[in-house]
Amino acid sequence: MDLLKGLNKEQKEAVMHTEGPLLILAGAGSGKTRVLTHRIAYLIKEKNVNPGRILAITFTNKAANEMKERVEGILGETAKDMWISTFHSACVRILRRHIDRIGFKRNFVIYDSADQKTLIQDCMKEINVNERLYDPKAVLNAISRAKDELIEPDRYMKMNESDFRSRVMGEIYALYQKKLRLNNALDFDDILFYTIKLFIENNDVLQLFQNQFRYIMVDEYQDTNTAQYHLVSLLAQKHRNICVVGDDDQSIYLFRGANIRNILDFEKEFKDCRVIKLEQNYRSTQTILKAAYSVIRNNKERKDKKLWTQNIEGEKIKSFEGDNEHAEAVFVASEIKHLCSKGKNYRDFAVLYRMNAQSRVIEDTFIREGIPYKIVGGLRFYDRKEIKDVLAYLRVIQNPGDTISLKRIINTPRRGIGSTTLERAEEIASINEDSIYNVIRSSNLYPELQRASSKLDSFCNMIEEFTGMKDQIPVSELIGRVIEVSGLLSELEKEDTIEANSRIENIKELISVALEFEAQENSGGLEDFLAQISLVSDIDGFSDKEDSVVLMTLHSAKGLEFPVVFITGMEEGVFPSYRSVAYETQLEEERRLCYVGITRAKELLYLVNAKSRTLFGSTSFNLVSRFKEEVDSMLLEDANRTSSKGSVFTGGFAANGFIKQTKNEKPNFDFCEGDMVVHRKFGVGIIVSIEEVEDDFKVEIQFRKSGMKRLMAKYANLVKL
Repeated sequence: MDLLKGLNKEQKEAVMHTEGPLLILAGAGSGKTRVLTHRIAYLIKEKNVNPGRILAITFTNKAANEMKERVEGILGETAKDMWISTFHSACVRILRRHIDRIGFKRNFVIYDSADQKTLIQDCMKEINVNERLYDPKAVLNAISRAKDELIEPDRYMKMNESDFRSRVMGEIYALYQKKLRLNNALDFDDILFYTIKLFIENNDVLQLFQNQFRYIMVDEYQDTNTAQYHLVSLLAQKHRNICVVGDDDQSIYLFRGANIRNILDFEKEFKDCRVIKLEQNYRSTQTILKAAYSVIRNNKERKDKKLWTQNIEGEKIKSFEGDNEHAEAVFVASEIKHLCSKGKNYRDFAVLYRMNAQSRVIEDTFIREGIPYKIVGGLRFYDRKEIKDVLAYLRVIQNPGDTISLKRIINTPRRGIGSTTLERAEEIASINEDSIYNVIRSSNLYPELQRASSKLDSFCNMIEEFTGMKDQIPVSELIGRVIEVSGLLSELEKEDTIEANSRIENIKELISVALEFEAQENSGGLEDFLAQISLVSDIDGFSDKEDSVVLMTLHSAKGLEFPVVFITGMEEGVFPSYRSVAYETQLEEERRLCYVGITRAKELLYLVNAKSRTLFGSTSFNLVSRFKEEVDSMLLEDANRTSSKGSVFTGGFAANGFIKQTKNEKPNFDFCEGDMVVHRKFGVGIIVSIEEVEDDFKVEIQFRKSGMKRLMAKYANLVKL
């Protein structure tokens, strides 16, 4: 097989350049996955590289699986020994072998966002921190950012000695990490954090993996954060055969800690690196690419490149403006039905929006019009209560020290173990620096627990019975035993409602998930099953086989493509979001997000906005998005079917100049006491109090430089930090 056949000049160069650092700037739809897979195949087939010496990293399981399948399609069984995975999957694999070097047991569990929030709330309660002043989600975000920057609790507190609020967050951070370690648990950020710590503190382990991975490839490099950058740099230090692939114009995860400088400055770190640009697009029409460039060229922080294609010029971009979000949804639905009558399938369409709340009106309209749809990025299967209950049982079976999971299931279903008993057990565990499980296992030794001792013993005996089975039977069978013996299934069957039946179906679907897991080659046992579940992302479950319209946020759409794309809500304050317009860095990221949305379209693109929109109970009259106006007017076609009726507008512009507030309508105000905010005139401050007054909110803010100020929310134009 000729591995270079069908590749263009630049793609061939990228495949054949195997030694030394390589930066591939791959524009949207330029065939980067094809280049990566052929480069891997070229290394193995033409350069005789052992597959086990290659590490290929990407960001989603979906992308990793696609890459594996393509390489195996070219090379067959030879490709089985390669490490093609996400950052987190690769790190979990490393930690399972060596995490005992840094004080954890190898059977650690991975906490999801709900578990993290529960643990943070426990920490805040223990050190008497008021949740009204310190929102648990904000605290978790601060901790996540610290871990992304490889900042441990002690250093975090030293860095913020003069900032009372941050110092308190540092105390919570320290206790949170202590409790995670007691539970033998990691959160999502810890997976990379501790892998790097393992390498730095154990040079022999680092050398082991440096020697193993002679060739390293990283996809979507523009999305890497500081921790991911350091991980890759450490592994590549010895052989320096590092190939990074990415597109700075598609860097859209600043809120997750992504650092665009990693790709922009790659040539500074690896001064001898080769740079190859993939600018030929195989996905979209010429018109769509021209529209994308007319938007993205307005960004200053970007590498110079411009996509081109040999595809047809294609139809003009359809521009529509509705009176409100209902007119917007009706237009989208009518266009979909019209195009389906001409031969399109529902799966050919994607409706994209900036925030999930925008989907409600679209969903209502689709239901009314009989248009089948599915939402990507809504409530995940694994986030449903009944699924989390079963997984919590499995995690306690795997690791009895997992306090968060134990607290979830100890009285689920009800078995007479009350909250008072649990609180007493938790107090004893805290004093003894032990796990709750060890305490309740010996409940007869503690007078406070003796009344509930028989019930606690019964629970522990059940868990230990399951623990004895876990290495003897398949995971699917273990799940079946758990739901039956624990009483989870019988409780739902007794309820005998439509909702309960739906939950039973979901639990049984989890058994199907386990069966699929067991069908994988070298699938492993319960430990590996739980790790795989923990690393599933929203996009992993996406499939284009079902004939339904896809609704998703612009962020979720990255990496996908559709014949027809609608970008809705193209208004100032919605897209770009009102929080981004005051900061050039954030505004440029929003523009990159628009570029990503535009380049998802293969044949037809619709840019849609509404004159007025009600979101979160507040109605605003917004100007057309600057991104829509940046598209060359020669590329646009007016798609309005009927003349606007003209909504009545009363009231004036808000302080930001783009949101017009309707009279007697409360502003969209999602702040709470304790939030850190920025005011254009007064700078940074903390909200001390919020008072509801008629059609507005009176906000009292302690500013760092300007002192205490009382402002009306409608005109303050505050931005949350």
